[in-house]
Amino acid sequence: MAMEKTFNATEAENRLYQAWETAGAFKAGANAKPGAEPFSIMIPPPNVTGSLHMGHAFNNTLQDILVRWHRMRGHDTLWQPGQDHAGIATQMVVERKLAAEGQPGRRDLGREAFLDKVWEWKTESGGTIVNQLKRLGASCDWSRNAFTMSGAPGAPAGEEGNFHDAVIKVFVDMYNKGLIYRGKRLVNWDPHFETAISDLEVENTEVPGHMWHFKYPLAGGETYEYLEKDEDGNVIFREERDYIAIATTRPETMLGDGAVAVHPSDERYAPIIGKLCEIPVGPKEHRRLIPIITDEYPDPTFGSGAVKITGAHDFNDYEVAKRGGIPMYRLMDTRAHMRDDGADYATCAARAQEIAGGAAFDGAEVDTLNLIPDDLRGLDRFEARDKVIEQITSEGLAVMVAPSSSGSTRGPQETTDPRVEPEDKDADTLISFVESKPIMQPFGDRSKVVIEPMLTDQWFVDTAKIVQPAIDAVRSGEVTIMPESDRKVYFHWLENIEPWCISRQLWWGHQIPVWYDAEGTQYCAASEDEAREMADGKPLTRDEDVLDTWFSSGLWPIGTLGWPEETDELKKYFPTSVLITGFDIIFFWVARMMMMQYAVVGQKPFSHVYVHALVRDEKGKKMSKSLGNVIDPLDLIDEYGADAVRFTLTAMAAMGRDLKLSTQRVAGYRNFGTKLWNAARFAEMNEAVGSDGQVPTPEATVNRWIVGEVAKARIAVDDALENFRFNDAANALYAFVWGTVCDWYVEFSKPLLMDGDAATKAETQATMAWVIDQCLILLHPIMPFVTEELWDTLATRDKMLVHADWPTYGSELINPEADREMNWVIGLIEQVRSARAQMHVPAGLYIPVLVTELSEAGRMAWERNEVMIKRLARIDSLTDTEAFPKGCVTIAVEGGSFGLPLADIIDVGEEKARLEKTLGKLEKELGGLRGRLNNPKFVASAPDEVVDEARENLALREEEEGKLRAALARLAELG
Repeated sequence: MAMEKTFNATEAENRLYQAWETAGAFKAGANAKPGAEPFSIMIPPPNVTGSLHMGHAFNNTLQDILVRWHRMRGHDTLWQPGQDHAGIATQMVVERKLAAEGQPGRRDLGREAFLDKVWEWKTESGGTIVNQLKRLGASCDWSRNAFTMSGAPGAPAGEEGNFHDAVIKVFVDMYNKGLIYRGKRLVNWDPHFETAISDLEVENTEVPGHMWHFKYPLAGGETYEYLEKDEDGNVIFREERDYIAIATTRPETMLGDGAVAVHPSDERYAPIIGKLCEIPVGPKEHRRLIPIITDEYPDPTFGSGAVKITGAHDFNDYEVAKRGGIPMYRLMDTRAHMRDDGADYATCAARAQEIAGGAAFDGAEVDTLNLIPDDLRGLDRFEARDKVIEQITSEGLAVMVAPSSSGSTRGPQETTDPRVEPEDKDADTLISFVESKPIMQPFGDRSKVVIEPMLTDQWFVDTAKIVQPAIDAVRSGEVTIMPESDRKVYFHWLENIEPWCISRQLWWGHQIPVWYDAEGTQYCAASEDEAREMADGKPLTRDEDVLDTWFSSGLWPIGTLGWPEETDELKKYFPTSVLITGFDIIFFWVARMMMMQYAVVGQKPFSHVYVHALVRDEKGKKMSKSLGNVIDPLDLIDEYGADAVRFTLTAMAAMGRDLKLSTQRVAGYRNFGTKLWNAARFAEMNEAVGSDGQVPTPEATVNRWIVGEVAKARIAVDDALENFRFNDAANALYAFVWGTVCDWYVEFSKPLLMDGDAATKAETQATMAWVIDQCLILLHPIMPFVTEELWDTLATRDKMLVHADWPTYGSELINPEADREMNWVIGLIEQVRSARAQMHVPAGLYIPVLVTELSEAGRMAWERNEVMIKRLARIDSLTDTEAFPKGCVTIAVEGGSFGLPLADIIDVGEEKARLEKTLGKLEKELGGLRGRLNNPKFVASAPDEVVDEARENLALREEEEGKLRAALARLAELG
């Protein structure tokens, strides 16, 4: 039965994938040759709540290419799939589902019943991302699908794995080695979910904000001379002050200030270093005094140069407080409401004052002190902010300015500044100094509420003790990270490592395996029974926190292979071969896997790390829902097929360079699939199918040439994939299949198939059958569906294409004589076509051609290929001449020159005028683009995507300019 005219991706893709799965084509070790070396990849586990986005599509396409390639080469291959339990995301999804269904909420249900609901949701909906990855063609061993909560208490049937046991064992072992501890540190706190979150879960967004300027009066009414000097040291402003001014975007945190800091070099404040100043809020009789200290952190050129230090609520302040031994007072509860616990304000403020005066203190005591005035306790932080501002302003402790000064980028002058005009000093004309300015605000990526830096008790990994092997492995080359820029990012993170917060205040996750007795003594054990035995039967309470998902996913390479059991898979596939991942999780996941695997099993987790860039929209902008430029890969698959999507992503996967994705590119690569399909149909119609896989040994020059071209393509593809140059592999295949095979070989073969003798025809049929099969094999890792369909359609096979043998032939198949001759023919045809196009010769018009001084080799090449050359170059006749007459376009080839007499075919003057008009318009565009790009201000201030777009436009326009000038030069030849 004749082939269908087109490939129906919608119908075929699901059918083909089911056939692969039914055949066990993706199972670990499938198609492995005896004694084959292993090749393994761990999928970066998507969240169990996730849906396929373009980043997933890109990442998994690259993994699948490598896996299919190695599997076809007969390697013992494993692509290990799985999902992350996604603690905060999953808990949010289930809580919303309960609310939508009118069911009791999490706290009403209680922990155990709520976790039952989570497992119920996971059973019903947790496979969404798996099915979507299958649509992409991901050839994972789904029979081994892992889950980072498998085997946890309460897990239903089907979740009996031991990943939970592995996580708990590692925690206990690291705890016992002193690598995990509980401590108080500043963390990102999400008030909606009431949990610490990682930096990756924080979205820093620019929003309209305010900066309030306030006065902190010096203790006892003390004064000092405030001086400002110019660059030459001349005093330009002088006044006596009884305060130090600070600026803040979060006035409610002033209540927790432990000091005011200035830079050691800031001479303005030298007279008051070590003095005390008063926090200008709270009951006057209990108002606290705090010291003025020096630290390298304040910037003397920013604002007043003085910074309030609130160590419990700001990351920079936290570091200053640690260096200076400044107490850190926590102001808020888990909902970011002002604290309403503890003793009354007067009692707490009195103790804080003793501490400011030099009394000994410790962190535990400081945490009990509630420094929220009684009238502000229990308020939401933003309500408290308004009241703090109101109280400070009403007491006259806000910095006041003239209305005309507000908004100044350098900051307005204060009312005591003698440079303010007299009429501006009228109290009625002064206003509080509040700058309206954009600020970077941290939001929870899921809760969308403002994140509060919070000093809380959390569990930490002492990463400084385990980081060195992860650094040494990359420095020594034991593990390679590509590209080099991401290697630098890796080192930056690890060489500036901080303790890793691994606890979360959630219910869904691996519960911390630590129990406490009534005195607070910790008992870390794998089970409660073991903990009770350690505690000699004392009543125990378990820590309610769960482990951060990055802790469990940090064990992904060994946990998915059955560790701590010594499984066959662990022995065979670990360390894994390659990790393919995004740049945004180099530290959060890649570096942590490195540290954890070395700490736990003393081995590297993988040999190579390929870090891919970001998929952006066609204008280079990051995809986001707010911009409305998100491209859904499933929509693209529905419209263009998975193969077109995969090939597009692969062709654009230049190492270290972001992709600019457009639907037009995807449509173009769908056309590439159609081109392949049409070539196969041509082969089928000419009975050029059913190759036995043996390399043909043809006689005809064109057949010997194409066999060599196949070998060149195989060499190029293997070299590219060995070096993770995915785009080079795709572009080599595109040029080979579309250009060499479809455009040239198919055309060259037609005379041999239609007019050749029986032997030539049979040879050409056999050669073409082999060539088409090799196209399918070489393309399969990138375009698995259409190639598998053609493989099955064109002949009866012993096995599916997914398990076909990857070729090993090489340069021995290249025939130098055939290669030289056919490249000569192709070069001549291309030059004639180019000249015709430049000169606007009518496409269907056959023209006469002249030749002079053609060598014997050239003449033989012409004679052997005359029919093809004339048909493909639209040549009417070839005439020898000693010299070309005026009005000829000259085409130089190896061994001679050809001339195209076009003066009588086209209007030279009209064509020259058209080209010069086009060139003039283009030169104006080039001038504008070059002017922008030569302007340092434009390059420095314009968004990167705008600059990149301008550079790309310039390159395209310059290429167009070159073609126009070449055409004009050709016209000049015609006289």
